[in-house]
Formats: sequence, C-alpha cells, structure tokens
Amino acid sequence: MEHLLKAPATEGWLEELHRDAPANKELHRDSLNGFVLLAHTEILGLYRPPHDHGRGWVIYALQQGEIEMGTYARVVSANGSVQLVRRGSTTVRPGEVQVYLPGDIHDTRCVNGPALLFRFTERDLKKEDKEEHRVTRYVDRDGTWMPEGS
Repeated sequence: MEHLLKAPATEGWLEELHRDAPANKELHRDSLNGFVLLAHTEILGLYRPPHDHGRGWVIYALQQGEIEMGTYARVVSANGSVQLVRRGSTTVRPGEVQVYLPGDIHDTRCVNGPALLFRFTERDLKKEDKEEHRVTRYVDRDGTWMPEGS
C-alpha cells in the first residue's frame, strides 16, 4: 500500500480519481483470493461512526487529506449490555497506512479534505455486511455507543 501511495499524480488512473472524486470506486478485485482494493474520496467533516469489519482485516492508505481514526474497546457489563469505550485516535496523513484486524472497532472523520484514501480488504465487505450480517455498527444513544439494533 505504501508503494501505491508513491504513484505520481500524473498517472492516468490517479489523475482520474483526483478529478472525479468518487465516494467509492473499486480499483481491483482478486477473483482467486477475494481481496478488494477500493478508492474513497471523503469530504471535510464526513464522519463514519464506530464499526468493525466482521471477519475481515482492512488496510487504509491515505493519498491526500487527513483522516482521524479512533479506536474503541467493546465492554460487556454484568447485565450483558454492550457499550464502547474510546481508546484513542490517530490522525492519518498522506503516505501513511493504518491497519485494522478482524473485530477491531474504529471510526473515521475527515479532518482535512477532500481526502483520497485506498482501502484494501481481505474480502468483499459489502457481502460481509449486507448478506452475511457480520459487520457490527454502533449508534450513539445519549452519549453512549451501543450496537445498532440493541
């Protein structure tokens, strides 16, 4: 991913991404192993609430802009209710890479945009989310992050 970030902006495919600023564009799909490489353009202030990526890992690589990525711990109380506790955050800048393993909970906020980031996943996360329902998303309920639907 770090090598991908060093591509000159004059390369046609990268020039096109900067010009068109797609919210989501698939760049490559490995039909044998299932890996997917996507490009995302995020506008200043865009926030994606805490979530995990199910059984899959994900590597984010930032080409332009800045994205703040927060991490969370999942805490189960004595009565079985689940809440999140924010552990920290990292501001990812151009040329930097951030990795999340299966079950890692994180959020993202574009703090300097537009941001262009690449997302490399071990599997199709749309399928993981929509068909297999393995992605967990969290919602803010009166200042407490809880699993969506609970």
